[in-house]
Amino acid sequence: MINIIQRLLQERAVLLADGATGSNLFALGLQTGDCPELWNDCHPQRIAQQYQTFIDAGSDIILTNTFGGNRHRLQLHGAVDQLAELNIKGARLARERVCQADREIIIGGSMGPTGEIMQPLGALSHAAAADAFEQQAHALKEGGADVFWLETMSSKAEAQAAIEGAARVGLPIVATFSVDTNGRTMMGLAPADIVTLSHQMVRVPDAIGANCGVGASELIAATINMRHAAEQQRLQPILVAKANCGVPQYRDGEIVYSGDRRLMAEYAKLAVDAGASIIGGCCGTTAAHIKAMRAALDQHQQRAIPTLEAIESKLGEVSSGAKAQLRGEMSIAAGAVGGHRTQAVRRRPRRRGV
Repeated sequence: MINIIQRLLQERAVLLADGATGSNLFALGLQTGDCPELWNDCHPQRIAQQYQTFIDAGSDIILTNTFGGNRHRLQLHGAVDQLAELNIKGARLARERVCQADREIIIGGSMGPTGEIMQPLGALSHAAAADAFEQQAHALKEGGADVFWLETMSSKAEAQAAIEGAARVGLPIVATFSVDTNGRTMMGLAPADIVTLSHQMVRVPDAIGANCGVGASELIAATINMRHAAEQQRLQPILVAKANCGVPQYRDGEIVYSGDRRLMAEYAKLAVDAGASIIGGCCGTTAAHIKAMRAALDQHQQRAIPTLEAIESKLGEVSSGAKAQLRGEMSIAAGAVGGHRTQAVRRRPRRRGV
């Protein structure tokens, strides 16, 4: 039986996810250091408003305001005893809005890292981490989430624990990693490592990809590298691309993002060309950006995999580490098909799990 992600991809070819949570909540009054998840209880109308803006902009997937809704993150705000309530409300507010929409929309139960360091480098054990993710997953499912959306992962150990914990609860799983340090995650995982790791999990995720990072160009490079790694391993993952709105910059005491609607529209088209089937925005991405991405995707016909030159000319510079991976992966991919590179580049992977 196919799941909701696979079914909607059969109907729509490419799914448009939403944009940022935190940076848009700041625009609604959230202050630095505040716990966004507490707003599910004290400002539900603002959370519902955020969900609605992305629905109106054309998103096929919206993520719940629960990124930091695990026991370790909530403990920092003295809100562990509200864990179930906050996650349930975050998902339920989304369900209420989605039920009023004129199309089917997937609710992704957002689950971010614990913020702790896993053993042996830190104190958090695999078992404790898996239990924390399971606890959050139960609440998100009760609130009405359709899938568990594990995002901004960095380490192999935590990703394994997160997927194990979520898998105990039974919904489809999406896992995305933040590739932000010269073509790797903070804990050293390259895009090819992510593909390999995902297939070795106790439960293979239904979609994998990258989110956040340092900009759209870097994320497109990561997506291409994941696609080539999957082809080399004869895998056909559903790939997710959810880039920041340009590059973060510190200006007048706050973080702003360099991207505009034009850049995000170009990024959305390049993400399709790179092989992503689920495309959205991360930090700095507003409903206006998502609306521009929707218009671009609706008119786009998939092209060959973007060259490094095309990525940099349209989206900005790619780091040296990501460049090296990209050039190496492209060389391997060209050789693997006996020189018939154009055919391999233009073939779109079938949309199913890894």
